[in-house]
Amino acid sequence: MTPEQTRAEQEQAERIEEARKLFSGPITFQLSAPQLEHLPEPTVPEVAFAGRSNVGKSSLLNALTGRASLARTSNTPGRTQELNVFPVGEPPVMRLIDMPGYGYAEAPKDVVRQWARLIGDYLRGRPNLKRVLVLIDSRHGLKPVDHEIMDLMDKSAVSYQLVLTKGDKIKPTALAATIAAMGEVARKHPAAHPLIIGTSSETKEGIAELRAAVMAAAFG
Repeated sequence: MTPEQTRAEQEQAERIEEARKLFSGPITFQLSAPQLEHLPEPTVPEVAFAGRSNVGKSSLLNALTGRASLARTSNTPGRTQELNVFPVGEPPVMRLIDMPGYGYAEAPKDVVRQWARLIGDYLRGRPNLKRVLVLIDSRHGLKPVDHEIMDLMDKSAVSYQLVLTKGDKIKPTALAATIAAMGEVARKHPAAHPLIIGTSSETKEGIAELRAAVMAAAFG
């Protein structure tokens, strides 16, 4: 291992430990915002979580924060219809934003339009939004609706990063291949972060690295 690699590993270990301390502190649910004007004042950095309705977003948020039930999980996809706000720290130093799930085919069309409008308003109208984590089910990869959301964020000039969920549901070789393929896709999108993170809410694989990525996105 070269000195540069050793130093990079040490720096990553320090970032992971710093993020662990941050997320072991106070984290609460503050409110659900049906419209942009209901959000708190944009005084601290925000990192948002987006994904298809059954991608495991709530489970990942609970694993990330080390809380069993911070975000509501449901057997009914599409339950999150508003922007759910989770301040981190006391007083808050950043916020996690749980965005409405997208691409749920069984939702009424007027509800889908409302979700789409809320997502678009948030992406374009929130100056303190530092990054959106776009969650992708490891078993299924990128779907057409995911590409639509990525295009929307490219057009909105919003930084985003692809995160694979449910990594324990497929073989490690298949997960590595999916990460590599998605990395190729990300490099073709101007607003996409090049690093793809594979995670599992069940085994906690990749959760420490995701915490560090969230902290880095929020604070630079």
